[in-house]
Amino acid sequence: MNQPALSALALACVAGLAVAMPVGAATPAASGADITLYRSDSTALYASSGDGNVSDGYAVIRERRALALQPGVQDITIGDLPDQLDAEALALGFPDGGAKVVSQRLLLGQGESAALTGLIGREVTILGDNGEALATGTLKRVSNDGLMIESVSGKSVLGTTWIRQYAGVRVNGGDFPTGSSLRLRVDAARGGNSEAVLSYPTSGLGWRAAYVAALQPGNNVCRMQFESRASIANRSGRDWNDAKLTLIAGEPNFAKPSAPRPMMMRAAALSFSAKTEPQQEQMDNYRSYTLPSPVNLPDGSVSQVSLYDTRPLSCERTNLVESGSVWQPEQPMLSSDPVAGGESNVVSTLKFTAFDSLPAGYLRVLTQDSHGTPQFIGEGRISDTPKGSAATIELGSAFDLRSTRERTAFHVDKAGRTMDEAFRITLTNAGDSARTVTVREHPNRWREWKLASSSTPPSKQTTDTLEFRIDVPAGGKAVLDYAVHYAWTAEQQPKP
Repeated sequence: MNQPALSALALACVAGLAVAMPVGAATPAASGADITLYRSDSTALYASSGDGNVSDGYAVIRERRALALQPGVQDITIGDLPDQLDAEALALGFPDGGAKVVSQRLLLGQGESAALTGLIGREVTILGDNGEALATGTLKRVSNDGLMIESVSGKSVLGTTWIRQYAGVRVNGGDFPTGSSLRLRVDAARGGNSEAVLSYPTSGLGWRAAYVAALQPGNNVCRMQFESRASIANRSGRDWNDAKLTLIAGEPNFAKPSAPRPMMMRAAALSFSAKTEPQQEQMDNYRSYTLPSPVNLPDGSVSQVSLYDTRPLSCERTNLVESGSVWQPEQPMLSSDPVAGGESNVVSTLKFTAFDSLPAGYLRVLTQDSHGTPQFIGEGRISDTPKGSAATIELGSAFDLRSTRERTAFHVDKAGRTMDEAFRITLTNAGDSARTVTVREHPNRWREWKLASSSTPPSKQTTDTLEFRIDVPAGGKAVLDYAVHYAWTAEQQPKP
């Protein structure tokens, strides 16, 4: 098949309409599918542009299909399936017990011939460049090299034709399916319309939490209006109408590297619900959120729904400068090698307590400028946070605050098995108002240590952390001096 014919295929295909679906026809997707969505942070899912479907994300679909069956064994094609689904986990059943699946084959909607895959087993007419009919019959095979058409008269096969050059395909009955298709061999006890339930996992669908915190005016108390939303991305290659959604928060393990994972974007579809929250409950070791009303998920869209009603929350703002980490060595570190020092930025952080279970997502923080206009001041990721636990994000570097750290003393007494180290932290404030800076230090040359002296008493002290709250005047500076004393036993003495 030549490339011009391929590019014109979508325009040349004409679907005939039929009230009853003929045997062997591909059945269209029904509205009202039940979809369980798993969280995904894939950038591709939520990107505002891109080509083709996305293989990230994970969802389990349960939908009902109406099939027109004849008594006995027959072949049926179910079309309009997503392009990225797990063939090994796909299942179809008949709740009324009137039929059973003998075998199934997934016809992947991939490559240049993807649009024709779902027509296998259907009666079609192959069209030439001038619209003339080249052949009419049952489509038996599709490839990039051409089409195989079997002509039948009654129960007799007249012949098989392989067509390489063509301009279009006309469907002689039913719709024109898209995406992947499922080819079924079904044994029906009786004829007539029957309802089948189809379930399968697919990629191209995912969700994550999206939070917005609007800080309220006031210098002494931190308060904010907190909005909780779920961003739902659909880049599966098909639309979902009136879908009943359940969102799963947590991180199930996906063993298959090739399993579905958590086209050009049309427009972000936003549908906020500020009155009714999803029904939340524990599901095994995870948490589920069932949306109260069905939603539409157009292909190539990101929709947003409310997770919780907007509410005021208390919060805590901190200007933080931190050195080192909670890591501890296996033996005392006696080397006098230079330690981290010099000038560093002071980081602004926001901390609050989760009012309920908060799924992982991103928090955008806004504050009002001098004209009362909300302005963006930072964004950070929140991990899965149980109710009552603290969540902290970094907003960015404070513009007017700087910190300089230098070591002022270092002495090791190997015979006495002790070590002393001292530091000076100088904080400067170029702003027009006084600021408080939290200095967080981690004495980590050895696990046995004590604070020998400090110019300001620590506000917090643990086995691996020292914290000091330092007031820095407007247009001025403040200095923190402190010293740490380490000690160890003879058994812990480092070997030469």
